[in-house]
Amino acid sequence: MLGSLLDILFPPVCMLCNAALAEEVFCKPCTSSLEVITAPLCEVCGVPFPSSVGPAERPCSECLAKKKIPYVSARSALYYTGGALKAIHDFKYYGNVGLKAPLGAVMASAAKAYFGRPTGEDEEAFYLSSDVIVTAVPLHKKRLKERGYNQSLLLAGELAKRFSMELDRSLLKRVRLTRPQVELSGTERRHNVKGAFEVAPGRDLDGKEVLLVDDVYTTGATVTECARILKERGAIISVLTLARAVSI
Repeated sequence: MLGSLLDILFPPVCMLCNAALAEEVFCKPCTSSLEVITAPLCEVCGVPFPSSVGPAERPCSECLAKKKIPYVSARSALYYTGGALKAIHDFKYYGNVGLKAPLGAVMASAAKAYFGRPTGEDEEAFYLSSDVIVTAVPLHKKRLKERGYNQSLLLAGELAKRFSMELDRSLLKRVRLTRPQVELSGTERRHNVKGAFEVAPGRDLDGKEVLLVDDVYTTGATVTECARILKERGAIISVLTLARAVSI
């Protein structure tokens, strides 16, 4: 009765455009504007290929040219455009933390598709279950105070909850305030985050699997730097982001 009364007083609306809804979180036009990334894509960094010619997963030219890549694989759920761009901006900059659950569900679907390994009769089994450490790219304490929350940590929490994995909120720390990456070129981004993160002291990560979560993969500079320092401590890192910026 209470739920029905609330629906009358406050009818559900799309969390992106405020259109009236029955039960869904997003309206059909907004849902259709969320472009899911599918194969073919790079088996390492996850960048989608513009052509379907060739194997579904293979290294891209950039990953082939790199000598050291600190993570095993990186994957993203959505293209950073259309509804995903608006959703992330609303979630990240305008305090719409109610989006964490639906966006977390989108990431969970991508996690199952890319990292899931069926075990036994449990179709929902997830190979990174109980032994994996889920963590997020951290914000500097100044930015965290300004924003009030770390959107990447909220997404990581949704994933950990859905798959019964350990969420480590303090595994990584941002020790240096950096310029916003959106203002910088690829090379500038790499220099900007160099030495900006530290692993929590005393953590034994030797042979541990870590799922590193962030909201957007643009050049990969931030997640690569985080993965680099985790790998130095012996961790095996996979990266999952909600969206990926792709130049077409």
